[in-house]
Amino acid sequence: MAAVVLAALGVAATGYALTGRPDLPARPAPKAPLDPRFTPEAEKARATLLEDLGDVGAWITLSNALIREGRTQLAVEAMEQATRAIPGEVDLWVQLGVALVTHAEGEVVPAARLAFDRAARLDPGHPAPRYFLGLAWLQAGRPKEALEVWRALQAETPPDAPWAGQLKRMLAAAEAMRLMGVGEES
Repeated sequence: MAAVVLAALGVAATGYALTGRPDLPARPAPKAPLDPRFTPEAEKARATLLEDLGDVGAWITLSNALIREGRTQLAVEAMEQATRAIPGEVDLWVQLGVALVTHAEGEVVPAARLAFDRAARLDPGHPAPRYFLGLAWLQAGRPKEALEVWRALQAETPPDAPWAGQLKRMLAAAEAMRLMGVGEES
């Protein structure tokens, strides 16, 4: 055994003698190149999450960046990991719902409804779950129910809220559907 160790050390010393450069100053290893599969924004969020899995903003940034890249399945998977890591964070459940809706090309699928329902249980006053509940009603051809949900949300929405304009447009669409008789029993 000692002969094997001595032989290995001899090979290593010979290799170092032939290729080593002890006269050169020390320097850090070059930074690893960014993963070409991710935008700089997504890569930065990933790097942040490697240091702190509890960074809610980084999870949301990563998901939004992946959605913008058209990688909606990966955005859903990221948010599933986020909600497992921080299950009590309402904004992560909302973002999971958004990622699921985006992945389903705008349809509020049952999995998204579950995510929004979880968010609503965590924070009953959060506007996103109610907005998407109204959207689900509208997509189901039930504009009256959508109007009920959205009118209640509108009553609580400040005029300068970022979602106020979209909510107003959706209310108008639901009202137009209702006036056309969509969802009425024959």
